[in-house]
Amino acid sequence: MLIQQLVIRNILRLKYPNGIPPEHSGGSLWKLGLRLLRRQLVSIALIIAGIFSAALGLNGFLLPNDFIDGGVTGMSLLTAQVTGWDLSVLIVVINAPFLVLAYFHLDRVVAIRAALAILGLAIVLHFVTFPVLTHDKLLISVFGGFFLGAGIGLTIRGGGVLDGTEVLSVFASRKSPLSVGDVILVINIVIFAVAAYVLSIETALYSILAYLSASKTVDFMIDGLEEYTGVTIISKRSEAIRKMITEKLGHGVTIYAGKTGYGGHGHQQEGLDIVFTAVTRLEVTRLKTEVEAIDHQAFLIMHSIKDTHGGLIKKRPLH
Repeated sequence: MLIQQLVIRNILRLKYPNGIPPEHSGGSLWKLGLRLLRRQLVSIALIIAGIFSAALGLNGFLLPNDFIDGGVTGMSLLTAQVTGWDLSVLIVVINAPFLVLAYFHLDRVVAIRAALAILGLAIVLHFVTFPVLTHDKLLISVFGGFFLGAGIGLTIRGGGVLDGTEVLSVFASRKSPLSVGDVILVINIVIFAVAAYVLSIETALYSILAYLSASKTVDFMIDGLEEYTGVTIISKRSEAIRKMITEKLGHGVTIYAGKTGYGGHGHQQEGLDIVFTAVTRLEVTRLKTEVEAIDHQAFLIMHSIKDTHGGLIKKRPLH
């Protein structure tokens, strides 16, 4: 019990270095501490799982078959294959400049977490032996990329980073007109071009396939399958639509006060309520059907949402 109290107090000090807010006093303080402790334990578990998954993708698929990936991981794999140096050492050495860059110019907490995650990956790569699971080039590309991407995604969900390219791309995007995606694309084009020259064009092409597999797996691990759609509904029957969404679909809504603007009938200034809600992509068709049944002239605007937090969205654990 004493150890638990000490751990919770230290976590609260890290969370609130300038003092614990008064609303978190007494019993709620311990509930907050336990919640933060649980969150930290989940983050650590995700990072550890990510490290082992990435190590399996590297040592079980890509490295033994002379395949590479994008980013700093790809640089490390390519250097290891050309020089014969230990991959675990190269991952730490090549990532080091990017971690220093993150520490001094971006976010120190992110830099420290990234350093610990990368060091953990290096230790697992050096001391844990993984069997070579296949020599089929297509399987290597797909599943090597899958396990590596799953590891990177799990680590990101845990608050860590396994590849310093993300740090470089964010820094470069701040100092140049290029976006983060543009910087990553340029880096990977250079890596795969060098791989095509040093190794072979066929190996480079299979490595690009592995990179695409890893990239899509990272997206899945971070965002999941359950993508959300934000729906804005403009209708004169907004109250009926609001009741339908909250009572029939079980979702929360936000109501905006708005006015009609210019239309086919000239300038109109008629006040009305605008309804906004977020639903899963599986519920979009049903929502449109229900809205049309209430008001077939309702105007719907839909856009993709990567994730939601809180509210009345009912998430299903897909992974």
